[in-house]
Amino acid sequence: MATEKREKLGSRLGFILLSAGCAIGIGNVWKFPYMVGQYGGGIFVLIYLFFLIVLGVPVMTMEFAMGRASGKSPVKMYQQLEPKGSKWHLHGVAAMIGSYLLMMFYTTVCGWMMYYFVATAKGDFAGLDAAGVEAHFNHMLGSPSILIPGMGISVLLGFLVCSFGLQNGLEKVTKYMMLALLVIMVILAGNSFFMEGGKDGLAFYLMPDIGRMQEAGIVNVIVGAMNQAFFTLSLGMGAMAIFGSYLDKDRALMGEAVNVALLDTFVAFSSGLIIFPACFAYNVQPDSGPSLIFITLPNIFNHVPLGRVWGSLFFMFLTFAALSTVLTVFEGILACTCDLFGWSRKKACLINGILMFVLSLPCALGFNLLSGIQPFGDGSTIMDLEDFLVSNLLLPVGAFLFILFCTSKKGWGWQRFLAEANTGKGTKMPSWLRGYCTYVLPVIVLIVFIIGLYNFFR
Repeated sequence: MATEKREKLGSRLGFILLSAGCAIGIGNVWKFPYMVGQYGGGIFVLIYLFFLIVLGVPVMTMEFAMGRASGKSPVKMYQQLEPKGSKWHLHGVAAMIGSYLLMMFYTTVCGWMMYYFVATAKGDFAGLDAAGVEAHFNHMLGSPSILIPGMGISVLLGFLVCSFGLQNGLEKVTKYMMLALLVIMVILAGNSFFMEGGKDGLAFYLMPDIGRMQEAGIVNVIVGAMNQAFFTLSLGMGAMAIFGSYLDKDRALMGEAVNVALLDTFVAFSSGLIIFPACFAYNVQPDSGPSLIFITLPNIFNHVPLGRVWGSLFFMFLTFAALSTVLTVFEGILACTCDLFGWSRKKACLINGILMFVLSLPCALGFNLLSGIQPFGDGSTIMDLEDFLVSNLLLPVGAFLFILFCTSKKGWGWQRFLAEANTGKGTKMPSWLRGYCTYVLPVIVLIVFIIGLYNFFR
């Protein structure tokens, strides 16, 4: 079967927004601000930025370079670059499986965001007290009739957009969605600034606080920053390699990785500018995870003047953040299946759409009909298992393999990687980083991997 000619992205902005869209997810909103608050404010942000530069940017540059040099998706990328007879390409299959696994639970989370956007816009939370808001969230989780349509719409929207092609579908829609997301964030942050009592929240969020850092434990703060810097960029699954494969050779890749990392950080950081002033203005403890998004914040919007408008805007922002990840990971899945089976884009969208819907059902039902399945003991869900496999295993192990492949003589090798990464104008990767990337970077990723497993099972 003849494969379709590989499309290229239409613009550099499209590439940066797509890559950032893949990296920007719900974790930016429900985890980063909370960690900043707990771990010493501005001090944590500085440590996080340090790890973003020394850990996130080099690995992202490697993914971009492998994708661009091969012009293929992860499932075929290694065959183009690996020495004859080696087995690196097995990781390409694992990366493809990882994309499916991630979407098996992320489509459900995306459905939550869309449901909350509609519910807030309709005024479903108006007049509810704290217990009422919490009951609403639990009602949603307990209702297959809410979760399955939400997940189904996420799958349908994602593959529908991708079916129109790379430039006319994915790039165009993601551009508008990401720019809208950034505008909504600025508006929401501006509103939070002017809340009475909001300045205390900003001070808590931004002012360096050694006391809070010592209270949390300096080692915990460093490990937390390292973890967040690694996981925020969705590295290790080949998603960034996909966008690298759609790139021309006119820009050096390290500068592009820096741009994507900065945009991702801007969204995470701005989330705190929205959340902390609001929490302090209404004397509510900022929480982490789903309870912050679905219980704490709807409570606050209930008391804010024009709260329904601000709440709707906030959940629209979250819907865009979730959908941007769905769209970009779906594109990776499509690229892999088109490379593997020679399908047309339309055929790949249809088959993967049906497959993804079926594969996503266990997670959507894991909170209700299948809630008896508790993989990690009492209270755990099917989503916890899927998230564990992606976040604790596939991402760190994948990043470790990318690093080894780009630095080892038995892989692609440092010189070939460096030549690809530094082709084009812009910020180059210095050749003196070879020792660091070969010996130190893999150790940092191994530490992230081991600590992640330790914390999970502790």
